[in-house]
Amino acid sequence: MNTLRRWSRLLHRDLSYFFTGVLLLYAVSGFMLNHKRDFNADYSVVRRAVAFAGPLPADEASWSRGRVDSLLAAAGGEWSCLKHYFPEAGTMKLFLRGGATLTVDLRRGEGLYEEIRRRPLLSGLNRLHYNPSRWWTLFSDLFLAGLVVIVLTGLVMVRGPRGLWGRGGVELLAGMVIPLLFLFLLE
Repeated sequence: MNTLRRWSRLLHRDLSYFFTGVLLLYAVSGFMLNHKRDFNADYSVVRRAVAFAGPLPADEASWSRGRVDSLLAAAGGEWSCLKHYFPEAGTMKLFLRGGATLTVDLRRGEGLYEEIRRRPLLSGLNRLHYNPSRWWTLFSDLFLAGLVVIVLTGLVMVRGPRGLWGRGGVELLAGMVIPLLFLFLLE
């Protein structure tokens, strides 16, 4: 049994060091996925009010492509309009190069600029949870096997009243029962 414990410590330690990085990355991205309602980790949305000088014609027929470009130039933005349309009377929506939009209330002469920006690091971390490639699947399976070995070796490393047949066993059961309670009681 001492040989088993010695090998367990070696495997447990080395696999723990090897997989710590990916475990932390999964923990951060898992936290972000758990809080998708509170925080969009993939994109940030930039909103800015834009004021236009003078009265703006409210009818669709008054708005040619050239007039839309003149409006954007007068607003001081370095924007290039790809397309515009009128979702409702008195409102014009412009789709700008780069993925941004500008919604203009023609009656009030006010606009709302919205730009969606990808969060480079955080969106990349989230993508790991969605299996982005065959190589990642292979590494994830290796990671899974490593976690199983870490858990099993951790179970036999400590003996006595703090080990598996004492306090450690009670903690193991509690760690299994709590998720099962959530699974069955919240259904």
